[in-house]
Amino acid sequence: MNLILAQYKASVLSLSRNPGYFIGSMVFPAVFFLFFVPSSAPSTLEANFAMGSFMIFAMMGALFFGFAVGIANDRASAWAVYERTLPGSPYVRLVSRVLNGFTFAGGAVVVMALVAHLTTPAHLSVAAWGRLALALLAGAIPISLLGFAIGYFASPKGAGTLAQLFYLPLSFVGGLWVPPQHLPEVVQKISPFTPTRHWGELVWQAVTGEAWRAQDFLSLAVFALLFGAISLWGYRRDEGQRFS
Repeated sequence: MNLILAQYKASVLSLSRNPGYFIGSMVFPAVFFLFFVPSSAPSTLEANFAMGSFMIFAMMGALFFGFAVGIANDRASAWAVYERTLPGSPYVRLVSRVLNGFTFAGGAVVVMALVAHLTTPAHLSVAAWGRLALALLAGAIPISLLGFAIGYFASPKGAGTLAQLFYLPLSFVGGLWVPPQHLPEVVQKISPFTPTRHWGELVWQAVTGEAWRAQDFLSLAVFALLFGAISLWGYRRDEGQRFS
């Protein structure tokens, strides 16, 4: 546990001193929210819906870039190779990386919540906040695994670009920027087959007080299994190429 905490602390400090990651994960989604939402969400229901959508957007960005870019950079790092010679299980690095990614993702969600409450009539009950937290966590799992997959297959220079190619289209097609019913007709047909749409459905149901649908949880579980299998394949491929 001490090794995990030490690794986690070092990673958090390192990323906190990286302006590109810190601003991209914490500030950019909030600025994006301010550009598009306050004037278009006059009611509490609309504000809650928009807040939930942009919480997903913020959380997804932090997870994608924390895992995809972080893993890709570690694969090319001499320091990461040296760490393998030190005492301790490889699970120490994995657990600390996951904790680190979710710390920044949680921070991005908190920033978004503050911005939404300061600029819109957004308001949730205690029970709704609890449901929202569970919904955000459920969707974060497959997205994190997709970030891992990108990190194990992309080069350090290409990981950021590839993450963007997933991050922005998935946000749009999933209905995070524009409500699903307002998407172009072609996009509406694609939207139900994306993880972000099912993630959005869980979050929107949480903030509007509607009942969850089992199919959204099942769909996210299928995406998690798929992305997890790709991540494991990428990890074993990378280990075989670098250390066999």
